[in-house]
Amino acid sequence: MIILDTDCVSLLQRENIVLGSKLQESLDKFPVDEIFTTIISFEEQMRGWLAFIAKSRSAEQQVFAYGRLHSALNDYKNANVLDFDESAAQVFHELKSQKLRVGTMDLKIAAIAVVKNAILISRNLSDFEQIPDLTVQDWTR
Repeated sequence: MIILDTDCVSLLQRENIVLGSKLQESLDKFPVDEIFTTIISFEEQMRGWLAFIAKSRSAEQQVFAYGRLHSALNDYKNANVLDFDESAAQVFHELKSQKLRVGTMDLKIAAIAVVKNAILISRNLSDFEQIPDLTVQDWTR
């Protein structure tokens, strides 16, 4: 099982020519039913677009932001999305108690990956490599 963190999902959505293509080439080696993201990534992206909409002053900015929000919604409707369930919550609280210098949302994504015994794909190796029992790789290099 492969799990993409929020940054990797964003790279694919933006169709980043260099980094996204390397990531996409690696993903193409796996069946679609083995590639996942998390509800945490959905939350992060929705919060980001909602904040952008709230700050938008011009009609052009608002139209752009609502269009991207809708695109993100469609992306997630077609994606394999893993929940933050009771098992992940338990691992998350164990990780929190270790006082790791890793953000809350990243800890939640990591907890899901640990519970699923999945490979987490991220460019943020410096944070995720601190997490015990987590397999993390960067496929954008």
